[in-house]
Amino acid sequence: MLKIIFAIILTSILTLLLNFLLRKLKPKNLFKKIRGGIPRGVGAAPFITLVFFTPHPYNLFIFIIGISAFLDDIIGRVKINKLGIEWGQLSRGIGMLTIAILGYSYFGIASFLIAFMVQPLNIADMQPGKACTTIITMASIVLIMMIFKGQNYYLPLLLLVVTLAYSPLDYKGKIMMGEIGNHSFAVALGICFYLLGGPLTVLIFLFLTSAFIAFIRRKYLEKYLEEKLGIKNPTFGDYFMDVMTGGGLGDFIRRLILGKRQIKVKNPVLIFLGFRRLLYNKVVK
Repeated sequence: MLKIIFAIILTSILTLLLNFLLRKLKPKNLFKKIRGGIPRGVGAAPFITLVFFTPHPYNLFIFIIGISAFLDDIIGRVKINKLGIEWGQLSRGIGMLTIAILGYSYFGIASFLIAFMVQPLNIADMQPGKACTTIITMASIVLIMMIFKGQNYYLPLLLLVVTLAYSPLDYKGKIMMGEIGNHSFAVALGICFYLLGGPLTVLIFLFLTSAFIAFIRRKYLEKYLEEKLGIKNPTFGDYFMDVMTGGGLGDFIRRLILGKRQIKVKNPVLIFLGFRRLLYNKVVK
Protein backbone atom coordinates (compact mmCIF):
# COMPACT_ATOMS: atom_id res chain seq x y z
CA MET A 1 0.00 0.00 0.00
CA LEU A 2 2.97 2.31 0.54
CA LYS A 3 3.68 2.25 -3.20
CA ILE A 4 0.08 3.19 -3.94
CA ILE A 5 0.28 6.17 -1.58
CA PHE A 6 3.55 7.34 -3.13
CA ALA A 7 2.02 6.95 -6.61
CA ILE A 8 -0.91 9.18 -5.65
CA ILE A 9 1.40 11.84 -4.21
CA LEU A 10 3.81 11.76 -7.16
CA THR A 11 1.02 11.98 -9.75
CA SER A 12 -0.65 14.89 -7.94
CA ILE A 13 2.60 16.84 -7.62
CA LEU A 14 3.68 16.21 -11.21
CA THR A 15 0.25 17.16 -12.57
CA LEU A 16 0.27 20.49 -10.75
CA LEU A 17 3.91 21.12 -11.67
CA LEU A 18 3.42 20.40 -15.38
CA ASN A 19 0.27 22.51 -15.44
CA PHE A 20 2.21 25.43 -13.95
CA LEU A 21 5.28 25.05 -16.20
CA LEU A 22 3.34 24.64 -19.44
CA ARG A 23 1.19 27.68 -18.64
CA LYS A 24 4.33 29.65 -17.89
CA LEU A 25 6.41 28.55 -20.89
CA LYS A 26 3.56 28.10 -23.39
CA PRO A 27 5.51 25.75 -25.73
CA LYS A 28 4.12 25.79 -29.26
CA ASN A 29 2.50 22.37 -29.50
CA LEU A 30 1.96 21.80 -25.78
CA PHE A 31 -0.26 24.81 -25.10
CA LYS A 32 -3.60 25.12 -26.88
CA LYS A 33 -5.05 28.62 -27.19
CA ILE A 34 -8.62 27.60 -26.41
CA ARG A 35 -10.75 28.50 -23.39
CA GLY A 36 -8.07 30.96 -22.28
CA GLY A 37 -5.22 28.53 -22.86
CA ILE A 38 -4.93 24.85 -21.94
CA PRO A 39 -1.68 22.93 -21.34
CA ARG A 40 -1.47 19.78 -23.47
CA GLY A 41 0.65 16.76 -22.62
CA VAL A 42 0.06 16.90 -18.86
CA GLY A 43 -0.52 13.16 -19.19
CA ALA A 44 3.26 12.96 -18.83
CA ALA A 45 2.55 13.05 -15.08
CA PRO A 46 0.64 9.74 -14.87
CA PHE A 47 2.99 8.33 -17.54
CA ILE A 48 6.03 8.91 -15.31
CA THR A 49 4.26 7.44 -12.29
CA LEU A 50 3.11 4.36 -14.19
CA VAL A 51 6.59 3.73 -15.57
CA PHE A 52 8.14 3.92 -12.10
CA PHE A 53 5.51 1.95 -10.18
CA THR A 54 4.35 -0.66 -12.71
CA PRO A 55 6.22 -3.97 -12.30
CA HIS A 56 8.77 -5.01 -14.93
CA PRO A 57 8.38 -5.93 -17.79
CA TYR A 58 4.96 -4.27 -18.06
CA ASN A 59 6.41 -0.82 -17.43
CA LEU A 60 8.60 -1.26 -20.52
CA PHE A 61 5.54 -1.32 -22.78
CA ILE A 62 4.08 1.76 -21.12
CA PHE A 63 7.43 3.51 -21.59
CA ILE A 64 7.63 2.61 -25.31
CA ILE A 65 4.11 3.78 -26.16
CA GLY A 66 4.43 6.88 -23.98
CA ILE A 67 7.64 8.09 -25.64
CA SER A 68 6.36 7.44 -29.16
CA ALA A 69 3.12 9.26 -28.31
CA PHE A 70 4.94 12.21 -26.71
CA LEU A 71 6.84 12.71 -29.97
CA ASP A 72 3.45 13.24 -31.57
CA ASP A 73 2.55 15.80 -28.90
CA ILE A 74 5.80 17.69 -29.49
CA ILE A 75 5.89 17.52 -33.31
CA GLY A 76 2.29 18.56 -33.80
CA ARG A 77 0.29 18.15 -36.99
CA VAL A 78 3.12 18.06 -39.53
CA LYS A 79 2.20 15.91 -42.53
CA ILE A 80 4.50 13.61 -44.46
CA ASN A 81 4.42 14.55 -48.13
CA LYS A 82 2.31 12.24 -50.33
CA LEU A 83 1.62 9.71 -47.56
CA GLY A 84 -1.30 11.68 -46.18
CA ILE A 85 -0.35 10.98 -42.56
CA GLU A 86 1.46 13.04 -39.94
CA TRP A 87 4.93 12.42 -38.51
CA GLY A 88 3.35 12.09 -35.09
CA GLN A 89 0.92 9.46 -36.34
CA LEU A 90 3.85 7.56 -37.81
CA SER A 91 5.67 7.73 -34.47
CA ARG A 92 2.62 6.40 -32.62
CA GLY A 93 2.16 3.69 -35.22
CA ILE A 94 5.75 2.55 -34.76
CA GLY A 95 5.19 2.51 -31.00
CA MET A 96 2.07 0.35 -31.38
CA LEU A 97 3.85 -2.04 -33.73
CA THR A 98 6.82 -2.30 -31.36
CA ILE A 99 4.53 -3.22 -28.47
CA ALA A 100 2.70 -5.79 -30.59
CA ILE A 101 5.97 -7.46 -31.63
CA LEU A 102 7.95 -7.25 -28.37
CA GLY A 103 4.87 -8.03 -26.32
CA TYR A 104 4.21 -11.29 -28.14
CA SER A 105 6.74 -13.07 -25.92
CA TYR A 106 4.76 -12.03 -22.83
CA PHE A 107 1.15 -11.77 -23.99
CA GLY A 108 0.98 -13.91 -27.13
CA ILE A 109 -1.55 -12.75 -29.70
CA ALA A 110 -3.05 -10.43 -27.07
CA SER A 111 -0.09 -8.07 -27.59
CA PHE A 112 -1.75 -6.81 -30.79
CA LEU A 113 -5.00 -6.17 -28.91
CA ILE A 114 -3.16 -4.38 -26.10
CA ALA A 115 -1.45 -2.15 -28.67
CA PHE A 116 -4.82 -1.46 -30.33
CA MET A 117 -6.28 -0.24 -27.02
CA VAL A 118 -4.81 3.17 -27.86
CA GLN A 119 -7.46 3.61 -30.58
CA PRO A 120 -10.60 3.83 -28.39
CA LEU A 121 -8.82 5.73 -25.59
CA ASN A 122 -7.53 8.26 -28.11
CA ILE A 123 -11.10 8.85 -29.31
CA ALA A 124 -12.35 9.12 -25.72
CA ASP A 125 -9.78 11.83 -24.99
CA MET A 126 -11.36 14.19 -27.54
CA GLN A 127 -13.66 15.51 -24.79
CA PRO A 128 -12.61 16.67 -21.30
CA GLY A 129 -12.86 13.95 -18.69
CA LYS A 130 -14.16 11.18 -20.96
CA ALA A 131 -10.88 9.26 -21.09
CA CYS A 132 -10.57 9.54 -17.29
CA THR A 133 -14.14 8.28 -16.82
CA THR A 134 -13.39 5.33 -19.10
CA ILE A 135 -10.19 4.36 -17.29
CA ILE A 136 -11.70 4.77 -13.82
CA THR A 137 -14.74 2.67 -14.77
CA MET A 138 -12.90 -0.15 -16.53
CA ALA A 139 -10.04 -0.30 -14.00
CA SER A 140 -12.63 -0.50 -11.19
CA ILE A 141 -14.40 -3.40 -12.91
CA VAL A 142 -11.12 -5.27 -13.36
CA LEU A 143 -10.11 -4.52 -9.76
CA ILE A 144 -13.37 -5.91 -8.37
CA MET A 145 -13.19 -9.01 -10.57
CA MET A 146 -9.58 -9.67 -9.56
CA ILE A 147 -10.46 -9.36 -5.87
CA PHE A 148 -13.30 -11.86 -6.25
CA LYS A 149 -11.01 -14.23 -8.18
CA GLY A 150 -8.27 -13.94 -5.57
CA GLN A 151 -5.77 -12.52 -8.07
CA ASN A 152 -3.03 -9.96 -7.52
CA TYR A 153 -4.90 -6.66 -8.08
CA TYR A 154 -1.96 -4.26 -7.69
CA LEU A 155 -1.87 -3.03 -11.31
CA PRO A 156 -5.57 -2.11 -11.73
CA LEU A 157 -5.47 -0.46 -8.30
CA LEU A 158 -2.38 1.52 -9.32
CA LEU A 159 -4.02 2.55 -12.59
CA LEU A 160 -7.19 3.59 -10.77
CA VAL A 161 -5.51 5.77 -8.13
CA VAL A 162 -3.12 7.36 -10.64
CA THR A 163 -6.07 8.32 -12.84
CA LEU A 164 -8.00 9.69 -9.87
CA ALA A 165 -4.99 11.75 -8.78
CA TYR A 166 -4.52 13.20 -12.26
CA SER A 167 -8.17 13.70 -13.23
CA PRO A 168 -9.62 16.74 -11.34
CA LEU A 169 -8.17 19.37 -13.69
CA ASP A 170 -8.92 17.21 -16.74
CA TYR A 171 -12.60 17.01 -15.77
CA LYS A 172 -12.68 20.80 -15.47
CA GLY A 173 -11.17 21.17 -18.94
CA LYS A 174 -8.15 23.01 -17.51
CA ILE A 175 -5.56 20.51 -18.80
CA MET A 176 -5.25 17.96 -21.61
CA MET A 177 -3.47 14.64 -21.13
CA GLY A 178 -2.32 14.57 -24.76
CA GLU A 179 -1.26 11.48 -26.66
CA ILE A 180 1.31 10.56 -24.02
CA GLY A 181 -1.47 10.32 -21.46
CA ASN A 182 -4.20 8.46 -23.31
CA HIS A 183 -1.71 6.05 -24.96
CA SER A 184 0.00 5.21 -21.65
CA PHE A 185 -3.32 4.69 -19.90
CA ALA A 186 -4.56 2.55 -22.81
CA VAL A 187 -1.65 0.12 -22.74
CA ALA A 188 -1.75 -0.11 -18.93
CA LEU A 189 -5.48 -0.86 -19.12
CA GLY A 190 -4.91 -3.47 -21.82
CA ILE A 191 -2.32 -5.21 -19.65
CA CYS A 192 -4.82 -5.24 -16.77
CA PHE A 193 -7.34 -6.96 -19.03
CA TYR A 194 -4.74 -9.56 -19.94
CA LEU A 195 -3.81 -10.24 -16.32
CA LEU A 196 -7.49 -10.70 -15.53
CA GLY A 197 -8.07 -13.51 -18.01
CA GLY A 198 -5.76 -13.70 -21.01
CA PRO A 199 -6.27 -12.93 -24.72
CA LEU A 200 -10.02 -13.59 -24.89
CA THR A 201 -10.63 -11.29 -21.93
CA VAL A 202 -8.61 -8.54 -23.63
CA LEU A 203 -10.75 -8.92 -26.77
CA ILE A 204 -14.02 -8.84 -24.82
CA PHE A 205 -12.98 -5.81 -22.77
CA LEU A 206 -11.69 -4.03 -25.88
CA PHE A 207 -15.22 -4.19 -27.29
CA LEU A 208 -16.80 -3.33 -23.93
CA THR A 209 -14.50 -0.34 -23.49
CA SER A 210 -15.26 0.90 -27.01
CA ALA A 211 -19.00 0.48 -26.45
CA PHE A 212 -18.73 2.38 -23.15
CA ILE A 213 -16.88 5.24 -24.85
CA ALA A 214 -19.47 5.31 -27.64
CA PHE A 215 -22.21 5.55 -25.01
CA ILE A 216 -20.71 8.38 -22.95
CA ARG A 217 -19.82 10.34 -26.11
CA ARG A 218 -23.04 9.58 -28.01
CA LYS A 219 -24.34 13.18 -28.11
CA TYR A 220 -21.09 14.56 -29.50
CA LEU A 221 -20.72 11.65 -31.93
CA GLU A 222 -24.26 12.12 -33.24
CA LYS A 223 -23.52 15.76 -34.03
CA TYR A 224 -20.10 14.96 -35.51
CA LEU A 225 -21.34 12.15 -37.76
CA GLU A 226 -24.29 14.15 -39.04
CA GLU A 227 -22.60 17.53 -39.53
CA LYS A 228 -19.04 16.56 -40.45
CA LEU A 229 -19.46 13.22 -42.23
CA GLY A 230 -22.99 13.56 -43.55
CA ILE A 231 -24.20 10.31 -41.93
CA LYS A 232 -27.87 11.01 -41.26
CA ASN A 233 -29.64 9.52 -38.23
CA PRO A 234 -26.54 7.65 -37.03
CA THR A 235 -27.08 4.48 -35.01
CA PHE A 236 -25.21 3.29 -31.93
CA GLY A 237 -23.34 1.02 -34.35
CA ASP A 238 -22.01 4.14 -36.08
CA TYR A 239 -20.85 5.55 -32.74
CA PHE A 240 -19.13 2.27 -31.93
CA MET A 241 -17.41 2.11 -35.32
CA ASP A 242 -16.20 5.69 -34.94
CA VAL A 243 -14.59 4.78 -31.62
CA MET A 244 -13.02 1.64 -33.09
CA THR A 245 -11.95 3.03 -36.47
CA GLY A 246 -12.10 6.83 -36.29
CA GLY A 247 -9.19 9.24 -36.25
CA GLY A 248 -6.10 9.46 -38.44
CA LEU A 249 -5.15 5.77 -38.25
CA GLY A 250 -8.56 4.54 -39.36
CA ASP A 251 -8.79 7.12 -42.14
CA PHE A 252 -5.34 6.13 -43.42
CA ILE A 253 -6.22 2.42 -43.51
CA ARG A 254 -9.47 3.17 -45.34
CA ARG A 255 -7.59 5.24 -47.91
CA LEU A 256 -5.15 2.37 -48.47
CA ILE A 257 -7.94 -0.16 -48.96
CA LEU A 258 -10.58 1.91 -50.75
CA GLY A 259 -8.45 4.41 -52.64
CA LYS A 260 -10.90 7.10 -53.76
CA ARG A 261 -13.96 4.87 -53.67
CA GLN A 262 -16.91 5.74 -51.48
CA ILE A 263 -19.16 2.80 -50.65
CA LYS A 264 -22.85 3.53 -50.07
CA VAL A 265 -24.42 1.29 -47.44
CA LYS A 266 -28.15 0.70 -47.91
CA ASN A 267 -28.78 -2.61 -46.16
CA PRO A 268 -30.78 -1.90 -42.94
CA VAL A 269 -28.87 -4.51 -40.94
CA LEU A 270 -25.49 -3.11 -42.00
CA ILE A 271 -26.72 0.42 -41.27
CA PHE A 272 -27.77 -0.71 -37.78
CA LEU A 273 -24.35 -2.30 -37.22
CA GLY A 274 -22.54 0.92 -38.15
CA PHE A 275 -21.13 0.04 -41.56
CA ARG A 276 -21.81 3.56 -42.87
CA ARG A 277 -19.14 4.85 -40.49
CA LEU A 278 -16.88 1.83 -40.91
CA LEU A 279 -16.73 2.28 -44.70
CA TYR A 280 -16.81 6.08 -44.78
CA ASN A 281 -13.81 7.22 -46.82
CA LYS A 282 -12.91 10.71 -45.66
CA VAL A 283 -10.96 11.46 -48.85
CA VAL A 284 -14.14 11.45 -50.90
CA LYS A 285 -16.62 14.24 -50.28
